[in-house]
Amino acid sequence: MEEVLRGRVWVFGDNVDTDQIIPGRYLTTQDPEELARHVMEGADPEFPEKVREGDILVAGRNFGCGSSREHAPIALKAAGIACVVAESFARIFYRNAVNVGLPVIVCPGATDAFETGHEAEVRLTEGVIRNLTTGEELEAKPLPRFMMRILEAGGLVELIRRHGPEALEG
Repeated sequence: MEEVLRGRVWVFGDNVDTDQIIPGRYLTTQDPEELARHVMEGADPEFPEKVREGDILVAGRNFGCGSSREHAPIALKAAGIACVVAESFARIFYRNAVNVGLPVIVCPGATDAFETGHEAEVRLTEGVIRNLTTGEELEAKPLPRFMMRILEAGGLVELIRRHGPEALEG
């Protein structure tokens, strides 16, 4: 996991729920690639065909609200989303995203600073989000080292598989 991510931006508003991220009718599969084929369908039916590896999703408040399904961050990650920047996250979505290895970063004012199609640079451990299209720079909450270790391993289960439970200490 790189600490600096660059990619094309997709902007979504407030209260994007898990059913918009991955509609409930697709919860019968655990296959990440199948989930990716339907990611964000509830918010933008054309999104699955347009999203590219390395894209960055920018959203408003309470991103990932609704049910506690892990399918939502798995679908985003499998679709190639490099990072989700939001003004705030639903707590369970935030935790699930970290657990599956999808970087999530809180950044007040993010939706005002970006439009779909802009290019962004996200400095995860510094907490700096830069709009490369306009030059605007925002302050975000930096990700702590322990969270970066989880993301670098590809998720919590993979970190523990590789290094044992002591990987979570210190």
